[in-house]
Amino acid sequence: MRSALPVRVGRLADDAVLVQRTRSGHRRLRSSRLDARTWVVQRGRKGRRLVRVGPEELRTHLLVDEQAARGDMNRLQKALSGYLVREQIGWLLRELEVDCVLDVGANKGQYARMLRRVGYRGRIVSFEPLPHLVAKLREASKGDPDWLVMPYGAGDHDTEAEINVVPGTMSSLLTPSSFGEEWSSTLRDREPRTETISIRRLDTVFDEAIAGLSSPRVFLKLDTQGYDLQAFSGAGKRLEEVVGLQSEVACVPIYDGMPRLPEQLQLYEAEGFEVTGMFPVSRDVPTLRVIEFDVLMVRTQALRPQAVAPTA
Repeated sequence: MRSALPVRVGRLADDAVLVQRTRSGHRRLRSSRLDARTWVVQRGRKGRRLVRVGPEELRTHLLVDEQAARGDMNRLQKALSGYLVREQIGWLLRELEVDCVLDVGANKGQYARMLRRVGYRGRIVSFEPLPHLVAKLREASKGDPDWLVMPYGAGDHDTEAEINVVPGTMSSLLTPSSFGEEWSSTLRDREPRTETISIRRLDTVFDEAIAGLSSPRVFLKLDTQGYDLQAFSGAGKRLEEVVGLQSEVACVPIYDGMPRLPEQLQLYEAEGFEVTGMFPVSRDVPTLRVIEFDVLMVRTQALRPQAVAPTA
């Protein structure tokens, strides 16, 4: 019989050991302690580092391959930002006690599914005007009675309009700017088609969206490829019932007529919303510029008194 490979036993704690087979030239496993009950076990040492994030009591760490991360810092930051914005949204919905999210620009329901993953259990009303995406939304929302679908775009008038449908997720009522076509291969290389869609002001469908909720606390998410201000304006006086807001704001517009970040923030702030977080969405890597941010805003007067802690 062949002899078994020798093993190496390392004690991690009184009730936990690390067992690994050893042989010449074989890289040994390395364990790193996260807390009293958790370890990360990895093979080899080169380039990987366990980084504590925040104070010890948070028990948060990153396991980083520094060589790979530094070689593609843009993707690393985008991935970390995506995680942080999801957790920030979940936190805001809890703190604001939101029970209705208006998901404007719902596409196939990615945002709504993310809300469920971060623990939100209230109503979601998804607005999407393109019929093939409405069909996908209705399929995705089956079995979720608090996820409603409205087959409209949102704007500042009740009307019909031609939308430029680009294969993928970049359909817009606006036309690409010269920078947008240069920056995005999707906008540059994919020939759009036009479809006629229905557009509704949010204040004309607001009562339908909140029907059956005794004291609605509404969060408005806007992702309309350059049309967020028109959708925001269409909420009219019903904005007073909105306790939080998410919108894409542009540093460099990728569509003609798309507002820039200062204009959008000025209008949102004029309606009583204040910034609670900003997260990069896209970047022009050759120039290192951020193209768009996700901005999260709150109406601070809408916070329950116990939720407002004194500032430092």
